[in-house]
Amino acid sequence: MKEVLAELEQRRETARLGGGQRRIDAQHAKGKLTARERIEILLDEGSFEEFDMFKQHRCTDFGMEEQHIPGDGVVTGWGTVNGRTVYVFSKDFTVFGGSLSQTHAEKITKLQDMALQNRAPIIGLFDAGGARIQEGVAALGGYGEVFQRNVLASGVIPQISLIMGPCAGGDVYSPAMTDFIFMVRDTSYMFVTGPDVVKTVTNETVTAEELGGASIHTTKSSIADGAFDNDVEALQEMRRLIDFLPMNNQSDLPELTHFDDPDRIDTSLDTLIPDNPNKPYDMKELVLKTVDEGDFYEIQGSFAGNILTGFGRMEGRTVGIIANQPMVLAGVLDSDASRKAARFVRFCDCFSIPLVTFVDVPGFLPGTSQEYGGL
Repeated sequence: MKEVLAELEQRRETARLGGGQRRIDAQHAKGKLTARERIEILLDEGSFEEFDMFKQHRCTDFGMEEQHIPGDGVVTGWGTVNGRTVYVFSKDFTVFGGSLSQTHAEKITKLQDMALQNRAPIIGLFDAGGARIQEGVAALGGYGEVFQRNVLASGVIPQISLIMGPCAGGDVYSPAMTDFIFMVRDTSYMFVTGPDVVKTVTNETVTAEELGGASIHTTKSSIADGAFDNDVEALQEMRRLIDFLPMNNQSDLPELTHFDDPDRIDTSLDTLIPDNPNKPYDMKELVLKTVDEGDFYEIQGSFAGNILTGFGRMEGRTVGIIANQPMVLAGVLDSDASRKAARFVRFCDCFSIPLVTFVDVPGFLPGTSQEYGGL
């Protein structure tokens, strides 16, 4: 029996190494963590329970029958964040570039099914180059199965995507259907096709950062809800976000112990709003002084700054905050701000999160660009 257990532990060590030490070192050299290191930071210590550690692909074309790595490029399982259950899959860039095969997709869809069945949030950590080209339609069919479950889980359980590397193709289509997308500055990119394909098809020369970097998706396209400086900060912020969210659309809101006296007096609010209605003031200051302990988790802070959206707490329970921001365009409503607020309200509605609205708005922004933008 000892020999069997020793062999099992040996196989586990091999699986934990993924694509090997050389590729792990290359991942670290780019300023990125490995798939398992990311899970360790995201989840409570010792809580991760892994599924399908030894699963391998079944492809026999293009020499793939000689390349088998346990886990097949994705680490899946469940654990806890501050004691609350979450399901996690983390793409392993050291194994076939994190590309998705039929088996790889089966691991993800199994996890999605379990998350939906047990009504718990699911977090995807993406660092991959799309479908595994050696498998062709089988890999693309696997993406279809993942997308189907993204749709079924929408509005039922919170779905969060964290883009932590250069992602293309299916590895950005799926996150786009989830509730929240966050990126890491300088190391993560999201695009349908990369700069080389763009150059070939449209003769347009563009860098990866200009095409789909964090700066683009947080300020121009509004695809990403936020960006962080490194992997560790991004994962710690995900832990913070999970604390605001309910487990599913039928569970109660999380309630934290609070030490913020509701009867406290804040005299600074007497002078926050200027006597002259043409002078701006910072609405975020008002929000921070209203929510428990000044803890406000802003969503899409870099996009459409004329409206604020995010989560706070009142008496320890989560609320959604929507507030006009007079500091930007006098807080006027344009098409970008309207879409930003509407999307946030839809999410809060799905999960029965109460809304608190701070209103100081001169109206809608006039002009041809706004009419063309579908205001």
